[in-house]
Amino acid sequence: MATACTSGHFLARFIDPEPAKCSISASPISCSRQSIHFFHHRYQSCSLSMNGCQGDPRAPIGTIETRTFPTVPSPALAMDTLNSAISQLKSDPPPFTSGIIRLQVPIQQKIEAIDWLHAQHYHLLPRCFFSGRTRTCIGNSDIFNGNGHNSTPKTHNLVSVAGVGSAVFFRHINPFSYSDWKSIKRFLSNNCPLIRAYGAIRFDARSNISSEWKDFGSFYFMVPQVELDELEGSSMLATTVAWDTSLSWTWAMAIDALQATMCQVSAIVVKLRKEVPKTYILSNNHIPSKTYWDLAVNRALQLIDTGNSALIKVVLARSSRVVTTTDIDPIAWLACLQIEGENAYQFCLQPPNARAFIGNTPEQLFHRKCLSINSEALAGTRGRGRSTTLDLQVELDLLSSPKDHLEFTIVRESIRKKLEAVCNGVVVEPKKAIRKLPRVQHLYAQLAGRLRSEDDEFDILASLHPSPAVCGFPTEEARLFIAETEVFDRGMYAGPVGWFGGGESEFAVGIRSALVEKGLGALIYAGTGIVEGSNPSLEWDELELKTSQFTKLLKLEVPLHQKLIT
Repeated sequence: MATACTSGHFLARFIDPEPAKCSISASPISCSRQSIHFFHHRYQSCSLSMNGCQGDPRAPIGTIETRTFPTVPSPALAMDTLNSAISQLKSDPPPFTSGIIRLQVPIQQKIEAIDWLHAQHYHLLPRCFFSGRTRTCIGNSDIFNGNGHNSTPKTHNLVSVAGVGSAVFFRHINPFSYSDWKSIKRFLSNNCPLIRAYGAIRFDARSNISSEWKDFGSFYFMVPQVELDELEGSSMLATTVAWDTSLSWTWAMAIDALQATMCQVSAIVVKLRKEVPKTYILSNNHIPSKTYWDLAVNRALQLIDTGNSALIKVVLARSSRVVTTTDIDPIAWLACLQIEGENAYQFCLQPPNARAFIGNTPEQLFHRKCLSINSEALAGTRGRGRSTTLDLQVELDLLSSPKDHLEFTIVRESIRKKLEAVCNGVVVEPKKAIRKLPRVQHLYAQLAGRLRSEDDEFDILASLHPSPAVCGFPTEEARLFIAETEVFDRGMYAGPVGWFGGGESEFAVGIRSALVEKGLGALIYAGTGIVEGSNPSLEWDELELKTSQFTKLLKLEVPLHQKLIT
């Protein structure tokens, strides 16, 4: 017997009247060769889902529910339970023209979300992954029952989430707006904390979208159809179905699409080895090159030093296209990054049949729970010392560096002022400390405040991004300099990446990231802050240090016999 929770309605505003342009048969789908062929064909022409941005958020959702089933020992039994529940739902449809229902089955066995995602090989499906930082969890919600019954012990805190398929997605080529945010919130509820929309937003939505980023649009969020939640000590398998007849996406179509996705999901999960299969780098092309990098940095320093511009800091980035001898598996690559992911978020976002955006970022943009909000300032970079003594020397050098102090202070004070605009009081503690990561260390500060209204969440997101840590200061002057100087599309690099929930949300900054190609290779991104006293060559070395977490996983030299063949 499942326990259930439901929610009230959310109001929002309409933005895009364009109707959905695809539909599927409402006939039952069985796990056969014909259904898999049908599924593959449909995914080539359109997504088996609906774009929530195309609906009318002013029309409340009919129902938002979470139904929890008894705990089972294994993923296979969880799949059986969910398939049975989906069949029962199909035979007894809810009496609403719109809604979203999550079915979840706790599993006694702890399964790592990254392992489960790697076991799902049908890459036409959209995929997502989000992991909180080590020793922290993705929120503290009562994950088994949103109405407060069966309180969740600490051992069940959510650690990582992996999802395939989209019950509903949100995508637009126009900049992420208040209406888009309300469109997402329409499908979420405080009473159903694990119905969440995972995704990312472009660094600069006003810039042109390049071909490699076109599938992501200006923003892309998805509520997974099937997801594995990794908990502290156990796990949970869940499915979500969403429908809205005003979007020409009926209950019958939504439940058929969910069954089609379930046919592709594997219940056999093998422990993923934390190493990338033997792959060699054929070429590594930097944009800009070292020569043009030096010119760009010197031009920025001239503007900063002359006083003819308001510019105090600008963050310049580099895109490195790595071509490899074999395909790079983005999930295997991400799993390797987890090894040095202490105090960092890991994420993966992949629209249907598209490139995968992955990252291992230490930087939090914000975390909101009800009215409480936290953010961080992170700036200044040094490598780690080879011994405890040398590492302490590097730390002291970073703490005493005037150049890094200036860069860090700009970031911290900018975030503080933005929080104060929508919060009743802001606390900064510590004001300046060291955050150590396996390969680098940074100056950082923690900031906390209390929002005046939960609707201020959109204002916080719009205000905090882009921060001086990834753009510069003043923001508009820095953004314009970046747009005029950089000749590649940052896409979601350095943009917000994370999730929206009913009463909670969390976003990281999409740095230390890469866009993995569907063919051979990837685009690896890194940036560095330019302030008075910056040195172009030292900043270039910092880029190399930041990208090394990706490149160290690849072989830098091609064997002689392969060179002769090519």
